[in-house]
Amino acid sequence: MTLRDPSPALSQQPVTKAPYRLSARRLNVMAALLGAATLLGACSSTPLPPWPANPSSAPQAQAPAPLPRTAAKPVPQPFLGAPARVAEPVATPVAPTPVIVSRNEDSLTPPYNAAVAARFPEPTIQYSTPGLGKDRRAFTTNAELAQWLKDLAGMRPANEARPHLINLGTSQRGTPILGLLLTRAKSPTPAVLESAGRPTVVLVGQQHGDEPASAEALLVLARELAPGGLMETLLDKINVIVVPRANPDGSEAGTRVTANGIDMNRDHLLLHTPEARAIARLVRDYRPILVIDSHEYTVVGRFLEKFNGIQKYDALLQHTTTANYPEFLTKASLEWFHGPMVAALKDQGLSSEWYYTTSTNRDDKSISMGGSQPDTGRNVHGLKNTVSLLVETRGVGIGRLHAQRRVHAQVVAMTSALRSASEKAGPLEQVRSFVVKDTSAQACRDQIIVNAAATPTQRDLTFLDPTSGEDRTTRVDWNSSLTLRTLQARARPCGYWLDASATSAVERFKLLGIQVMRVAEAGSLLVEKYEETAREVSERRDVRGGIAGSGEIIRVKVNPVRAAMDVPAQSYYIPLNQPLANLAVAALEPDTQNSYFANRLVDDLSHTARVMATPALVFEEID
Repeated sequence: MTLRDPSPALSQQPVTKAPYRLSARRLNVMAALLGAATLLGACSSTPLPPWPANPSSAPQAQAPAPLPRTAAKPVPQPFLGAPARVAEPVATPVAPTPVIVSRNEDSLTPPYNAAVAARFPEPTIQYSTPGLGKDRRAFTTNAELAQWLKDLAGMRPANEARPHLINLGTSQRGTPILGLLLTRAKSPTPAVLESAGRPTVVLVGQQHGDEPASAEALLVLARELAPGGLMETLLDKINVIVVPRANPDGSEAGTRVTANGIDMNRDHLLLHTPEARAIARLVRDYRPILVIDSHEYTVVGRFLEKFNGIQKYDALLQHTTTANYPEFLTKASLEWFHGPMVAALKDQGLSSEWYYTTSTNRDDKSISMGGSQPDTGRNVHGLKNTVSLLVETRGVGIGRLHAQRRVHAQVVAMTSALRSASEKAGPLEQVRSFVVKDTSAQACRDQIIVNAAATPTQRDLTFLDPTSGEDRTTRVDWNSSLTLRTLQARARPCGYWLDASATSAVERFKLLGIQVMRVAEAGSLLVEKYEETAREVSERRDVRGGIAGSGEIIRVKVNPVRAAMDVPAQSYYIPLNQPLANLAVAALEPDTQNSYFANRLVDDLSHTARVMATPALVFEEID
């Protein structure tokens, strides 16, 4: 692997950074460098962290369970009504709140027999949230969730900064989208957190309203990160922002989609929904080093129809797998997070696998990992130069069945990731520093991948027999996102020009944190214009099928044509010598299903062009 030479601008300002100092405990596992890390370090001015030669031997791979507690006194439940069974008490109680049940779960006949159900015993640890009470028929309501976070934010510990409640925005039906910032910093502002030198982690739950275990687990983690909680010491190294419920309207209605019928987890590039916009602002302002997206997956349904099998895995996991994602962030995702997470789950008797799904077509027997499209939170946040992880537990379609076990799997997986982030805080920042500079230096050189796809292969996948409940291994056609095939590539431009009418696109770039310049004086650019060669109208699709609420998009084939172009004042320029260059590429190459042209945020092909030489124009910053 070869590293691109730094840009002249970067070469004039070499980066110097004190070497990362390792504790004696880590020296034995961090001494050996991987070949790739050595090569990159040799040809870069950006220092790189040491890379463990044997990730499975890293200390965090043996991370203990996030709970139990060691104390023995009971603690009042944070809701009225029948108390949930708690194995260990909470260090700092949360004030009681009334039960407000807006929607009961429908009575559900388990979709499988007792032999299958027996494969999922209750964990020894029992969690206490408003929605996990023994006699509850509803998971935590929006009102109860808000009260839980407000109570945690109201703590006033001695000599420590208190948690901070963050209002990220409002859902389509007027419900606040709330987050809780847990930090040692004295102020919740991004500038103060940045100056404190501790990286930030963002945890997002319940983007899909019918996946409740994610929100319940994040309420548990918020409590354990708050003053007196078992995980509070992690705040010595990291800040954590917990967003338990990103889609409060979908949760209230028990639906996957937002109130306007859009799948918000496919909206993180297009930003049609206020819910996705709220998450975009949060990530833009706080620049997390790690984002975890917590979900649940369908247990029976298509898999029972196609394979006569029931989903068995407690957790399905995946990192960012999209075109142009930096290789070093992939390595960090796999070695510093995925491996330890798998080990932590196994230590708790919980099974895991790569995330996978299948289409709604009954005749299609192929199985695919999470996709490569830059539209999901997992992939879009990755292109913002973070480690971005997906955690899915078995839950959709089974109501409250196995709720404690589902929450336990979420808590164990995310606790492992938080501990990894704490232990690797220094190296993670070094990796990000390198990636930011390398991405910026690639402008005007090499290539971009426009379209990529998973690699077809086969894999042995284990299901549960629907009659006996026993494991049954099946060889399946498996589309692996771990290795992407390049379908289409182009020379990387210096930037993109946009017509002054492209205000909808510019608005979204600002929310995403992408730098946009305004042309102050008319001038000329060397560009590649897009010559249209074919067009059709269809819907956006993922592995499952059509994406909810996506509407019709314009699919075009284009041929870039080199030309000199006169551009007027007040039009826009998006430079690629910026950290989020690869995210801009995902939005602006028009012949992809997620492009701003395909989704009518750029009105015409003539309103955009690839700038192929460093522009000699006068620009001004826009607000």
